[in-house]
Amino acid sequence: MTSQPHAALSSPSGRSAADAAPPAITARAVTRTYGTGAGIVTALDAVDLEIARGEFTAIMGPSGSGKSTLLHSLAGLDVVDHGSISIDGTEITTLGDDALTTLRRERIGFVFQSFNLLPMLTAEQNILLPLELAGKRVDRAWLDTITSAFGITDRLSHLPSQLSGGQVQRVAIARALVTSPAVVFADEPTGNLDSHTTEEVLQFLRLSVDQFAQTVVMVTHERDAAERADRIITLADGRIAHDENLRGQR
Repeated sequence: MTSQPHAALSSPSGRSAADAAPPAITARAVTRTYGTGAGIVTALDAVDLEIARGEFTAIMGPSGSGKSTLLHSLAGLDVVDHGSISIDGTEITTLGDDALTTLRRERIGFVFQSFNLLPMLTAEQNILLPLELAGKRVDRAWLDTITSAFGITDRLSHLPSQLSGGQVQRVAIARALVTSPAVVFADEPTGNLDSHTTEEVLQFLRLSVDQFAQTVVMVTHERDAAERADRIITLADGRIAHDENLRGQR
């Protein structure tokens, strides 16, 4: 893959990594428990966290540390017991179901472990699906920018079954970016992949940060994958045990 430009390009939202703006995510005293009585388990224990715009953050930790619960809570997929979470300046822990669904659709992008492309839709239709569901106009220039950067312009008319494994992942990441979200959440995106395809996925997540000033939060159990990020947050027993800044090491 060729080296990427040093200056980040702005997405249609006009955001840039250099913008003097509030954090993309703010979490305060976030607590999440499961079970009751003697069987209660504290998955998140009063977690405080800020994630800057245009930052690639990896969340690590052993099984049961709370890393997946943290990602799901930050993305509004799980309801916390106590505390507050804001995304792009909007407090999500007080939103009703409809408002939260709208926010997830318009301000959050997701990259799942299985990538979840619809087999009956072409690559382009899969990419544009979030816009169609939100009733939003397609910005063809932005679509062209993403697909060109990811090297899939000539594959847009193909079904997922006609794409290589790497192309499927690129389509999934392009779909997460097409709405120009405040944050892209990636849940173990390399968990079931071989080393070559893992490298491709990490390259394109990195590209989305470096070239498009996208904010990315990735849960991973792989240290090598986490080291592609700007920051590694390690959880243990539902608390942040270590917060490592890697920006100076790039």
